[in-house]
Formats: sequence, structure tokens, C-alpha cells
Amino acid sequence: MTATLTTPRGGAAQRSGTASAAVRKPRPSGPDGVHGLSLALWIAVAAFVLVPIGAILVLAAGGSQLHVLVQGDVVEAATNSLVSAGASALGAVVIGTALAVLLDRTDLAGRRGLRLLALTPLLVPPFVGAIAWLGIAGPTSPVNLWWSQAFGGPLWSIYGADGVILLLTVHSYPIAMLIVSAALRRVPSDLEQAARIAGASPARSVFTITVPLLRPALLSSFVLIAVGNLADFGIPSIIGLPEQYTTLATLVYRYLQSGTVDEPLAVVATIGVVLLLLALAALVVDFLIGRSRWELDSSSSAPQLLPLGRARVPASIVTWVLVLTVTVLPLLALLQQSLLRAPGLALVPENLTLDNVVKAVTSANAIQGATNSVMLAVLAALICGFLGLGIAVLVTRTRMRGSGPLRALAMLPQAVPGIVIAVAWLVLAPHIGLFNTPWLILCAYVTSFTALVVQAVAAPLASTPASAEEAARIGGAGRMRALVDISSRMAAPAAISGAVLVAVTAVRELTLSVLLLSPGSQTLGVAIFNLQQAGAFNTAAALSLIVALLGVAVIGVATRAPK
Repeated sequence: MTATLTTPRGGAAQRSGTASAAVRKPRPSGPDGVHGLSLALWIAVAAFVLVPIGAILVLAAGGSQLHVLVQGDVVEAATNSLVSAGASALGAVVIGTALAVLLDRTDLAGRRGLRLLALTPLLVPPFVGAIAWLGIAGPTSPVNLWWSQAFGGPLWSIYGADGVILLLTVHSYPIAMLIVSAALRRVPSDLEQAARIAGASPARSVFTITVPLLRPALLSSFVLIAVGNLADFGIPSIIGLPEQYTTLATLVYRYLQSGTVDEPLAVVATIGVVLLLLALAALVVDFLIGRSRWELDSSSSAPQLLPLGRARVPASIVTWVLVLTVTVLPLLALLQQSLLRAPGLALVPENLTLDNVVKAVTSANAIQGATNSVMLAVLAALICGFLGLGIAVLVTRTRMRGSGPLRALAMLPQAVPGIVIAVAWLVLAPHIGLFNTPWLILCAYVTSFTALVVQAVAAPLASTPASAEEAARIGGAGRMRALVDISSRMAAPAAISGAVLVAVTAVRELTLSVLLLSPGSQTLGVAIFNLQQAGAFNTAAALSLIVALLGVAVIGVATRAPK
């Protein structure tokens, strides 16, 4: 039975008298708590990312210091930076790819232990690694001292361009190894098996089928490592400067500290913009590489390990020796330097002492540096944790307009060299009252490390079904409450992990801290750097050993299998 209703305006409407009734659509809701959250996050990201980068662009846009880009020392430093970054990135990709293939696709002996050891350079600060390698190949190392006595000159001194490239490679290959390993697991083993059925040998199937499919991952890792090494400060300052090998990072440090140029902030801002443009160009290249990738169907069978046969034993020995050389040997060299009374002394009982270790942990500079580092690291972890959690939840759990650009803006500092971020905050500091304060370093930390938390939270949260939030909305909860009670709680463990990563990264950081240093605000990295520059090599080695062992302990805890 159908009834016809006459409206006051003379219109007609029909409704069924059996089972259904007309349901009026709810009116669009006005601004709610989610809009307020989005606005607050936009303000925070603009303050920590847009404002400092805009400040350096504005200062450099004046053009008054463009002539410095063609000066001899700047051209030389830029050439050295490009050469060292490119060569080390190439070496890191070759070594990382070889290790990834050996550990993931062959029956190499002790693969699990090798993988753990091979990743340790990633958590040892590069400047600490530089100090460690001085004990292996420095002018006063045991090998060079013995060689000099026997043949009249050192075997090889690590100082100079070759040493800088070597150490940048050593501290970068774990990044390539991780990227290539992740891509390698997505390559179907069915293709290798088909090649072997067609008559190809195991080695040929890997090098003609698997490795070509890794080309996008190889290019991406090369770009990422080159950008990171382009503005590294610790290794070029410790290994390069004694041989007058200057890079852009060390040149900027000299300009800021020595006052040898007029308007140093404008000069370093101009150099910083050049670095920024190079980093953005690399980011575009990486984006284009990502768009050109092809999708592969997942394998229906577990990958079969390539049998090395008779080469298994020698290949395992060579790989173990090389990995131990670049991981354990530097720690032993640091230990030796820490225990000797002075550099170059023979390793005999009468020359051993614990004074360097005691001085390293009790000196005023070390205590102040450790205190400031812990304070700044904890504050940066808290700020980045909350900020990164809010951004990740907003961009993955809502469809608000502008959430995509918000995430892109928060991730931008990952592609910006640390030296550019430091110079940007130096330019901004006098205008916001933070000049010569430790809070300037904290602001730079937040700018640099918020992306770590966004990445840590967004990836797992994006792959989690939204059914829990939908159930909360059906139960009467508003959008903001559903995000806080459901999404944020689910993402809290990932946010905590990201915040811990921020704290660990901040404690070992040097580039930002050394450029933003102010009286009373030196960090642990700056304390080690100053000891090394002052000639207290053994004390610097002792403090470096403590930092390195803490880094190794972190990776041990992080990779421990859950009970």
C-alpha cells in the first residue's frame, strides 16, 4: 500500500507503508577537533621547516655573495665534496649489494652473525669511526710505525682524500645493504628457477636475472647515500683537514669560526642554497626512479639458496675477515688508544693506563657534553614523537584536504643536508632570540628528526584496517575522539620506537651541534671533536670507545629476538 503526502508547497512525496522510511541525510559538520589538530600541525611544521628554509633562501636571494661560488676555495671544496660523495656512494652500493646477495641468496657460512656485524657501522657515529681508524692506519699506528722502521716510510696514511672516501664508504654501505636486501626479498625466486631449468648455472641465474631486477634499488641507494655523504662533517674534518682536503661542510665551519670572510652568514647561506638545490635535484631523481619501477608478482615458493660448492669455505673466510676488519678492528684500535699513555707507544704493560678512560668520564667538558646531549636528545624525542605521531595519524586516518602536502613537508628535511639546516637556524636565530642558546640546537634537531617518527608510524598504520575507528564512530564517538582513543593508541608503540631512534640519533649527532655551538651548550659529539682537535687523542679515543660500545649495544637490543 502506498500513500501520497501533499507538502505545504503543493509538492507530493511517496513512502512505503511496509518496511522503509525516508532517511534525511545529515548536514555537513562544521569545523571540529580534527580541523584544529590539522591547523596546529601545519603551524608546527611551518615553524620548524618552512620558516628556517625560507630564511636561508631569502638571505641568499639578495645575491650579494653569489661571487663566492666561483672563488677558488669554494670551487675546490665543492669538487672535493662531489668526488668524495660520489665515489663513496658507488663503493657503498657495490659492497652493500655484494653482502646482500651473499647473505640472502647463498649458503654462506654464519650468515646471521655476519648480518648483525655488517650493520654495526650504521650505529657508530662517523666521527667516532674516523678516530678509531686513526689507530689502524694513522701515522702513529702500530702497522705504520713498524713499516717506517723497516722501510723508512709509512705503509699507508689514512689522512687525505682516499681516507675520507674509504671511511664514508665504510659508514654508508649498511644503508645500501638494507635497501638492496629489502628489494631482493621481493624478487620472485621462480625466475631464477626458470633460468636454472633452462640450463643456466646458479651463479649466472643470479647475475643475469636477480641483479638486473635490483637496478631501481641500486640507483635509489646511490642517490640517498650520495646526498648524505655530500655534507658529512665528522670524517672530512678529522681525516681530510690534516692534509688540507677541504669539503663544503668543513669550509662552512671555517667561515663561521674564523671570520675570514665578510658577512659570513650570507656567504654560508649562499653555499647552503647550492647544497639544498643539489639535494632537491637528487630527490627528484629518486622520485623518477621510483615511478619507473615495475611490479613483480610474489613468489609461490621460498627462495632457494645458491650453493657455493667448493667456494663456500674460502668465500665465507674472506667475507668474515672483511666484515670483522671494518667492524671489530676499529673497536680494538679504540681500546688500544684508550689504554696507551701517549700515541705511538708500544703496546706493553708499562705503557698501559686507565687514566684516559677516567679522564673521559670525569672531565668537566665530557660531563657537560653528555648532560647537554641527553637533555637535548630527550626533549627532541618527546617533541618529535608527539609531532610525528599527530602528522602520521592525520595523513593516514583522515582524508582532509592538505594532509598530503603536510606529510611531504614534514619529510622534506630528510633530503636536506644537515649543514643546510644548521645554517638556516643560524640565519634565523638573531630574529627569534635563540642565538647562543642550546635551544637553537633543539630546534635544528626537531627539524631534522621529525621525519623519522612520521616514517615509523605512517608505514604500519597505513596497513592497519580502519574497522576499529569505524566501530567507534558507529558507537557515537566523534572523529577526534576516534583518532585519539583508537588510532593514536594503536600507533603509540611505533611512535615510541621512532622517538627512541630520534634520541639515539641526536646523542651521536655532530654536524648540527658543531655549527650551532654556543657557550655552555656543547654536546657529546662536540666534546669528542674538541678533544681530538686539541691533541688529546687518547682521551678522545676513550670517550669515543664508550659512545661506540653504546651504539653496538643499541643494535644488539634492537635485533634481539622477542621471547
